[in-house]
Amino acid sequence: MQQLAAELKIDFQSETYKDAYSRINAIVIEGEQEAYENYIKLAQLLPENHDELIRLSKMESRHKKGFEACGRNLNVVPDLKFAQEFFAPLHDNFKKAADEGKVVTCLLIQSLIIECFAIAAYNIYIPVADDFARKITEGVVKDEYSHLNFGEVWLKEHFETSKAELEQANRQNLPIVWKMLNQVADDAQILAMEKDALVEDFMIQYGEALSNIGFTTRDIMRLSAYGLTAA
Repeated sequence: MQQLAAELKIDFQSETYKDAYSRINAIVIEGEQEAYENYIKLAQLLPENHDELIRLSKMESRHKKGFEACGRNLNVVPDLKFAQEFFAPLHDNFKKAADEGKVVTCLLIQSLIIECFAIAAYNIYIPVADDFARKITEGVVKDEYSHLNFGEVWLKEHFETSKAELEQANRQNLPIVWKMLNQVADDAQILAMEKDALVEDFMIQYGEALSNIGFTTRDIMRLSAYGLTAA
């Protein structure tokens, strides 16, 4: 697997690669920052899980530092303004839900959508990453599964009372993911990350998460279809 980048003869120092990387790197840095802030907010909304959620937030902060180091390693300045605009729709929806005390919606956005998006991106990126970034990303992806697991466990325990809100939150937020994937497709392609592979990996991760919570296969097919026509 680690030979793929070499086989594809990716030039990590080319201006084209670095230009695309400035946006992709910024997205992962901003994604970890969003996650850090979201878990702190969730710790306030779920005081019984406060310590665990603060622990997850600290892990996200460490991930951010790791990805900042990846950019420095290639002498790339991340385009953080682009990344903040990229995450704005999910950011705004999370904030609105948090302000309204909608824990279920917040968990769907952060613990399912953002974590599955991150895991899919990291899985596709690792085989084509430079050596330094690969080591960082392999460590991060192991942690992300534990973050995904927190949301799955909590939502499974509260499935019957959460189901209607989960479906509504999915309807509002899943189409945003497809727009995000389309927005980043050209840059990802330059990094040898195929959009179809990103979509497929996300669908697998998200479908498994919904299944673990308690949705049936029929439910998952219906829920996963929202916004898919945009992909």
